[in-house]
Amino acid sequence: MAQPNLTELMATEPDGTLEKIAQEYQVSLLDVINAMPQKHILASSYFDQVWDEVVKWGSVTLLINSPDIIFEYQGELPSGFHRHGYFNLREKSGLSGHIKAENCQHIALVERKFMGMDTASIIFLNTTGQAMFKIFVGRDSHRQLQAEQLDSYRKLVQLTK
Repeated sequence: MAQPNLTELMATEPDGTLEKIAQEYQVSLLDVINAMPQKHILASSYFDQVWDEVVKWGSVTLLINSPDIIFEYQGELPSGFHRHGYFNLREKSGLSGHIKAENCQHIALVERKFMGMDTASIIFLNTTGQAMFKIFVGRDSHRQLQAEQLDSYRKLVQLTK
């Protein structure tokens, strides 16, 4: 049986990471997201608006997925500012660092199932269409998406349409 094309596959809402699908189809993560029936992709000019909004949400999960590591941070995101070519995170404890925001070309807001559970994420994509990092809506004690954060996420989608 022939492998479905990427659009056909994404219409079936396949489980697994989007990165693995990209690898199997030898395309970028952005190509996979573009093949999804439901997607919301923003220009990088929304970087500050999206970050400033998510900072207000409380504890979220920030994820960096590279071929060598899947790194997760759970907690509140710090605010930041642009200086010396980076978006600098302000916290003195917890998460800190420097994001090369000018490398961000697109921001995708993706709701989908993963391992049978609902997820809502914001994926910051670089010039090659790969994820710089992702931010996921947090979960409650029953492993369900935090309702208030999900509402804020969906409002962000509406605000940026």
